[in-house]
Amino acid sequence: MTYYIFKDKTEDKIQVGKLVCLARSYIKHAKEMHTNTTEDPLLFLKPTSSVIFNEQSIIIPKMSKCLHHEVELGVVIGKKCKNVSQKEALDYVLGYLVCLDITARDIQDKAKKNSWPWTIAKSFDTFAPISDVVLKDKIKNPNNLDLSLKINGKIRQSSNTKYMIYSVERIIEFVSSIMTLEKGDLIMTGTPEGVGEIVAGDKLEANLGNFCFLKVDVK
Repeated sequence: MTYYIFKDKTEDKIQVGKLVCLARSYIKHAKEMHTNTTEDPLLFLKPTSSVIFNEQSIIIPKMSKCLHHEVELGVVIGKKCKNVSQKEALDYVLGYLVCLDITARDIQDKAKKNSWPWTIAKSFDTFAPISDVVLKDKIKNPNNLDLSLKINGKIRQSSNTKYMIYSVERIIEFVSSIMTLEKGDLIMTGTPEGVGEIVAGDKLEANLGNFCFLKVDVK
């Protein structure tokens, strides 16, 4: 079992649940991937076995020769919910974190060309690094947070959640209309522009404003 680490407060042990991920949630990222945005969020899932934490390593799988980084805001659900309205959506949030959706881009590209699911490209062990959780009372507005990623000290991605096509409230409303969200589930809200390749030896540092950070390397 995998449990969250909290930045300031020791909560009861909270197990990491399902990882619900968004694609194409920033216009500029959709453009750099030569795809279109959609009226409703596009969803996919990652397994809990993909999760790693600060100071751990992303492992390059033998099946892939091209891994890409994608820095994202993560929303941790605090209590079970279904068919939540946008107005009450944040009542069900426990906290926020910064995370990386690591993608085997060569595998994903092949899947896209053949109209196959993306599951393999997104689901290897170590493909979901996450930071410590910041409780929601520390963050007044999740829709206006700086998001950045440095690789070997150089900025690769830099944006703000205000540029997401969908608000956090809209995302929770939509996801909960499809599946029941449970305590410990993590919504990975999608990445801004600037995605690119990572290789063995790289050191990655992701930041969610001054609230939390994530440091991992690649092996």
